[in-house]
Amino acid sequence: MLQRLVHLMPPGVRAVLRRIPLLVALYRWLRRGRLTRERYVFAALAVLAIVIGVTAATDTRGLAPSGALVLIVLGGGLLLRVRSLVALLVVVVAMVSYDAWHDIAAIGPGMIATLAITTVLALTLARTRQQLGVQGLRGDSMLLELRDRLRRQSEMPELPGGWASQVVMLQAGGSSFGGDFVVSTCDGSKLEVALVDVSGKGTDAGTRALMLSGAFGGLLGSIQPDRFLPACNGYLQRQRWEEGFVTAVHVVVDLKTGEYVVESAGHPPAVQFDAATGEWKVSPAKGVVLGVVPDLRCVPESGQLGRGDALLLYTDGLVESPGSDLDAGIDRLLGEAERLVPRGFGQGAKELVETMAAARDDDCALVIVWRP
Repeated sequence: MLQRLVHLMPPGVRAVLRRIPLLVALYRWLRRGRLTRERYVFAALAVLAIVIGVTAATDTRGLAPSGALVLIVLGGGLLLRVRSLVALLVVVVAMVSYDAWHDIAAIGPGMIATLAITTVLALTLARTRQQLGVQGLRGDSMLLELRDRLRRQSEMPELPGGWASQVVMLQAGGSSFGGDFVVSTCDGSKLEVALVDVSGKGTDAGTRALMLSGAFGGLLGSIQPDRFLPACNGYLQRQRWEEGFVTAVHVVVDLKTGEYVVESAGHPPAVQFDAATGEWKVSPAKGVVLGVVPDLRCVPESGQLGRGDALLLYTDGLVESPGSDLDAGIDRLLGEAERLVPRGFGQGAKELVETMAAARDDDCALVIVWRP
């Protein structure tokens, strides 16, 4: 392929290229050994850069602007490894110098500054991709796939007749990743839900949340419900993370009787709406945050959901504000949640989260399970 490209060049261009020792050495290096995909890409970009540089130097009508070399550098940053990109940059610099020697008007301070900025960006992209071991924009595609998997995992399972649920999640700063996630499972007679909050917000907590969602999701439903939070605590103890902490609330609901058990590990308390009295009852369940002590002990709380009742789980992003008491935040949340009663819990849940999160810059999540 390389020889074919060279033969397609005009004889005058080939004669000029043969006078440049660096390009002659580059040509011989490309012909030596097996041409991998990266070497093909490098060869194509290098030849294209040479064609642009030489054509710009001989073109008097301005049809081949040397500024197109910026695109060559950017393409190398997306497709090449660092070593190959550096070699491509040498070719680009040689072409820029060649054009400057021919007094091309486009080669000025603006052009040089643009190339320098693009070079820094290209080297950063190439170094990041090389560390990840991916090519092109595959790293971004992987993040998108992980984000979609996390969102699908946070969806509640289909519940039998007479039950309904909804999950609303809002990440800080409009990020696609956050530290809040939900894992749940349902076998038709029993529903298990865990709402987890990883300290931090946005992308900073997103990487830990991605890993923990898989681990906690695997534990949920595979072990006895009363061992779920201790098992999660043991997992975090083995990780020996130094940054941040993790809180969680775990609920098991008997879908035949409506009885439920809620356990908390440093998480804001769950709240039950009693349709018979129209009151909101704050759960006394409490426990230490996950990963802090080796032997986690939680104080569970039991209750029962009747017709019209609802159970709310939420993260601290909805109720905590700097300088404000947590109870005041919970009271405000319940005041806003009161509006859901006449409208239906499934109608205004998203609006409730957006209203509570408007004055805060934190990840927010809300889970509602109710009996219509």
